[in-house]
Amino acid sequence: MDKGTKYLNKIVNVEIDRPLGSLHPTHNFEYKVNYGFIPNTVSGDGEELDAYVIGVNEPLKTFSGRVIAVVERLEEDDDKLVVVKDGDNLQK
Repeated sequence: MDKGTKYLNKIVNVEIDRPLGSLHPTHNFEYKVNYGFIPNTVSGDGEELDAYVIGVNEPLKTFSGRVIAVVERLEEDDDKLVVVKDGDNLQK
C-alpha cells in the first residue's frame, strides 16, 4: 500500500475524476477544488491514492504538480495528497 508521506515534495501526475464545480455522485455536494487520484498507486482503502489540486480555479482533467501536504486519514487508512503547481507560493 502506498502511504502519502512518501510523495511529499515530489512531482506527481493527477487524473481528475471530480473536477472543480462538479457534484459528488452520492452526497450531491459541490467540489470546491479539483479532486482525483494518482494512477498506478494503491492506498490503504484498496483504491488509487487520492489528491486535491489547489490553487487552480478552473475544472481540470489532468494535472502535474508538487505534493505539499498529506492529509492522513488514520481511521480509514486513506491518505489524501495536496498538490499545487510546482513553484507556487501559497503564502502570498
